[in-house]
Amino acid sequence: METEKTDISKAEEFKQLANEAFNARKYAQAIDLYTQAIELNSRNAVYWANRAFAHLRLEEYGSAIQDATMAIEVDPKYSKGYYRRGAAHLGLGKFKDALKDFQQVKKMCPNDPDATKKLRECEKAVMKLKFEEAIAAPESQRRSVAESIDYHSIGKGHNYSVPTEVAIAAVTVAVMAALVMFKTSKATIISAIVIGLLLLLGAYWWSGRNTDVEAQYSGARIEGDVVTLEFVKKMMDDFKNQKCLHKRYAYQIVLQTRELLQALPSLVDITVHDGKHFTVCGDVHGQFYDLLNIFELNGLPSDDNPYLFNGDFVDRGSFSLEVILTLFAFKCMSPSAIYLARGNHESKSMNKIYGFEGEVRSKLSDTFVELFAEVFCCLPLAHVINSKVFVVHGGLFSVDGVKLSDIRAINRFCEPPEEGLMCELLWSDPQPLPGRGPSKRGVGLSFGADVTKRFLQENHLDLVVRSHEVKDEGYEIEHDGKLITVFSAPNYCDQMGNKGAFIRFEAPDLKPNIVTFTAVPHPDVKPMAYANNFLRMFS
Repeated sequence: METEKTDISKAEEFKQLANEAFNARKYAQAIDLYTQAIELNSRNAVYWANRAFAHLRLEEYGSAIQDATMAIEVDPKYSKGYYRRGAAHLGLGKFKDALKDFQQVKKMCPNDPDATKKLRECEKAVMKLKFEEAIAAPESQRRSVAESIDYHSIGKGHNYSVPTEVAIAAVTVAVMAALVMFKTSKATIISAIVIGLLLLLGAYWWSGRNTDVEAQYSGARIEGDVVTLEFVKKMMDDFKNQKCLHKRYAYQIVLQTRELLQALPSLVDITVHDGKHFTVCGDVHGQFYDLLNIFELNGLPSDDNPYLFNGDFVDRGSFSLEVILTLFAFKCMSPSAIYLARGNHESKSMNKIYGFEGEVRSKLSDTFVELFAEVFCCLPLAHVINSKVFVVHGGLFSVDGVKLSDIRAINRFCEPPEEGLMCELLWSDPQPLPGRGPSKRGVGLSFGADVTKRFLQENHLDLVVRSHEVKDEGYEIEHDGKLITVFSAPNYCDQMGNKGAFIRFEAPDLKPNIVTFTAVPHPDVKPMAYANNFLRMFS
């Protein structure tokens, strides 16, 4: 009995320490301390619910669901258990499951205005989802948005001045009339007519060639069909000053990028010649001003300074459009200057919840929402550098024996499935224990050092580089040095306090040189400003 009392007392001490760590935004440390409290007293629902809350902060929705469910099992009348589980379901886009939990919260706390508000927003989200499902065309009947857009025809505003060809025709008529009045020779009159016709044809030709935008537009302009470094620099400077790019040029960049990406395989081989270097960046998540800082520290992308951005360009941060247009513009400027991989956030379901869809709709249009969704389906899933370094957003697989040829054979032109190789490439995470385990995110899986070692050996590779996870130092080396996580969004969501990092590889040895950096100031637009209303309540 005395031992039991002591355990309960110690558990409370661990809970207090865990709460302090949580309030200091040290969520991983908080999870460890809550775990110690649970080991001493597993019949306290508060410990389970609090640990679920810490998992939520780290976007470990699968673990949060497990812990919240345990809190409910321990105490079915503990409303926070349902509350935390509902929030975790929401994070995974499972609105219908979230609705059930928030209905239970409302039932248990009928006079709680916060519970009422969240239930109402959840009901709206579910109704919207049902409506979208009802009006959606079958996959076989859907037409490509990209193929219906001609960016050359976009941009000209109303011009109330006299058209050039009309002015030339009027002048020609006036000249001929004057020549007739002064009884000029027929030869002179005929010459005047010919010159007038030539000028008129030239005017028509020029008006057909002139695809520029409205005269009052003062932003970056693409001359013709070629995206130049001068244009990209001007565009980035405009973005830095919170100016918009004209839709005509945004369409051009996105459509040209689509053509480039469509031609690539699902697994892209990259060659870095001896004496040259190559930079790999992790998640950027809409943090445009931190992206500019990367370029300040490491130089702009070019054929001599190539980059690979390893997925999750968008969502969370409220400058996601600026990030994706900048990366796409560099791809158009020089395809070998920048490589782009798909992350789990380059998907409709994530964009709908975490802000990119709302941001695009606010800054551009609904058409661009569909267009970006199409282009994201064209992004490659993985890259291999010099047949040595395997780079992927998420991680490895639920089965052994996966070859690089299996990855090349994936039909990636779709929304990410909820299982299989493509899902695991985008969602999986490493774990410290050997073997495989359930995903702390609720999608994909966790894999140990032995899984990494076998994959590298079977494919004659040296190293796995992946992203997908916030790390305090911007990176973490795991699995006996055979796996590196790199994350390039410092002070993630303006609250995590982490550093960002990128990796420079020098050929021929490709030894990773890791560079870390801190967050830079940005305009006062909060993360998640364009996110789903319901989700913002939990941010």
